[in-house]
Amino acid sequence: MNSSGVPEPEIYRLTVNGEVHDVQDAWLGESLLYVLRERLGLPGSKGACEQGECGSCTVLLDGAAVCACLVMAASATDADIVTVEGLAPDAALTDVQAAFLDEGAVQCGFCTPGLIVAVHHLLEHNPEPTALETREALSGNICRCTGYGRIFAAVDAVVASRAEQIPR
Repeated sequence: MNSSGVPEPEIYRLTVNGEVHDVQDAWLGESLLYVLRERLGLPGSKGACEQGECGSCTVLLDGAAVCACLVMAASATDADIVTVEGLAPDAALTDVQAAFLDEGAVQCGFCTPGLIVAVHHLLEHNPEPTALETREALSGNICRCTGYGRIFAAVDAVVASRAEQIPR
């Protein structure tokens, strides 16, 4: 702390989407969501509730889907962080993103990045989820526009597309 009782800014490193970033002039208590959006210029993860209830800020932290608003950025220095921007190389659409567009699962778009990350996480761990498993995996992501039907249709479309590509 300085003489005014204000904490001194810190410098630490985060690995986000495969790139190492120096986070400068940061406060150790800043959320990962804040650092991603405001310090690193990665606006894909959205801040809505700031309480881990809506899922709009979902990112992958060492392969686990987490709400970035609940993670202190400085605690993620040794972690591999993947945001919606890092799911596909060269800014191409992933099959999940394409399915969201094709099935009309994107409306206002605020929840979409978190849902996309959550679906990638689901399908990475369970390539053929049942409807109940899909609902449970996405239960932490709130969407107020779609009614979820189109989101579930997008998941089903990805599962079907991937199954067609597997040699039998």
